[in-house]
Amino acid sequence: MNKYKNPNWWNHENDSAWERTKAAFKRDWDQTKHDLGGHEPDTDQKIGNTTRQASGKEAIPPRGVPTYEEVEPAYRYGFGARSQYKDEYPEWDDELEAQLKDEWEEIAPARKQTWMQDRDIIRRGWDYEEEDIVETADK
Repeated sequence: MNKYKNPNWWNHENDSAWERTKAAFKRDWDQTKHDLGGHEPDTDQKIGNTTRQASGKEAIPPRGVPTYEEVEPAYRYGFGARSQYKDEYPEWDDELEAQLKDEWEEIAPARKQTWMQDRDIIRRGWDYEEEDIVETADK
């Protein structure tokens, strides 16, 4: 189960708490490496996040996975693009994708991610229909 030698007092609760804390520390470590100029993604992890995550008061995003705040611009763009282009492009196709790619690279040149990394998120935003919002709100 565990590759470390535990002291006599170590129990299952310690293992459980450590697994939660370890994930928070990993994100914190990635953020530290990023802040010091390493090639790690910016996890937007602050000491408060690490503390809350380690104590179980905040969910821990998977390591290396961007936070919602980091991907919101791509979701927002895809969602808005559907309103703008739905008559011209009723379905996602190669021509639409080329149009969106060019536009995205123009409006978001400072994004650290490339089009291929943002593409799936933009597509999810595009595919999300307003009826989904109404149906979810009614439940």
